[in-house]
Amino acid sequence: MQIDNSDFATLLVSETNHILSISLNRPEKKNAINTVMTNELLYLLDYAKQSSSVRVIELSACGDVFCAGGDLRSMSGESESNLPDMKGSLADIAIKLNELCKPVVTRIEGNVYAGALLLVCNSTHAYALDSVSFCAPEIKRGIWPFMVMAGLFRVVSKRDGLDLIMRGEPIDAQEAARIGLVNGALNSVALKEKTSNVISDLAKLPPKTMTRGLQAFNQQETMSFSEAIKFLEKEIQYTLTSDEAKEGISAFLEKRDPNWE
Repeated sequence: MQIDNSDFATLLVSETNHILSISLNRPEKKNAINTVMTNELLYLLDYAKQSSSVRVIELSACGDVFCAGGDLRSMSGESESNLPDMKGSLADIAIKLNELCKPVVTRIEGNVYAGALLLVCNSTHAYALDSVSFCAPEIKRGIWPFMVMAGLFRVVSKRDGLDLIMRGEPIDAQEAARIGLVNGALNSVALKEKTSNVISDLAKLPPKTMTRGLQAFNQQETMSFSEAIKFLEKEIQYTLTSDEAKEGISAFLEKRDPNWE
């Protein structure tokens, strides 16, 4: 696969220094996720998973709303992208994010609504502008945010998550940070600096070890403690024999930077 930004109708995309940057680009529609954006995101997540050159995904959005969730209105007239039909849904986006097993750093500079929480909860890192809010308003429309729960309760406590979805009231970025929905709430200058530093740090780390570690994290999450510890014991034994571990240890002893290429 080769990324060509002109292929995308709803996203801005670039790839440099092992970082795949994806920005939601339907600001006039509050970046609501329609069928075209769904298709384009699925395509890029497949590309990121398969590409050895991509070590980190940076996710952001254009406009003053990060994402309004799924597009409930008619999508007639939306320009199509030049990509193959992935035939997926918002649920498939969440699954691919969760199973990507590469760092995903989300920079949130606008309000987050409803199904957009799936993007936030299934990122490995999320940082928010201190003026934004997060809301799951579905209950006020007679709807329950069923899919959101799959990711939400893996990053926040049961009571914090239930309050968010049962009352449908927005919380500010500071509260989102307190409950663990995001890593931090920062002003605009600090937000850009922090996310840039985190992305840069992650891109310099051993990619194969990172992927195997995240795969193991996903697998052990549903195991009992005794099952998990035995499984993870085998994982560390395997990792210690890997080329990246040998390079990392050699670089440490030789007082040089490791080369992960």
